[in-house]
Amino acid sequence: MRLLTEMDGERLLQAAKKTRNLAHAPYSGFQVGAAILAEDGTVFSGCNIENSSYGLTICAERVALFKAVSEGSVSFDAIALVTDTDEPVMPCGACRQVLAEFNPDMIVVSGTIRGKSVSRKLSELLPEPFGKKHIS
Repeated sequence: MRLLTEMDGERLLQAAKKTRNLAHAPYSGFQVGAAILAEDGTVFSGCNIENSSYGLTICAERVALFKAVSEGSVSFDAIALVTDTDEPVMPCGACRQVLAEFNPDMIVVSGTIRGKSVSRKLSELLPEPFGKKHIS
């Protein structure tokens, strides 16, 4: 895992902000964009996609991750998400668990469309994830 530079963080936030505009959120109006940084430097983005059957809705973070995995990337250094909120919002519990499968220590950068941001290690947000060791 490489260290996240300020430039990496800004690049991820900009990609997430751009992708946020593509969100399909006709029910909540809560648009989220995400961008995940693969170990090789490739950035994959995603947006939340709501469904009238609410349980079938998927978060932007998982869309970005699943796109990356479907393209062959399985090692990640960081993920960013952007929302239109007063304060940055961290990923939901389901996203934290899914992200931890690939790197429990990845950096999570959360930003707002107005430029406010915070960073945390995923392991701070989900200190004891369920994992491979539990199903062996």
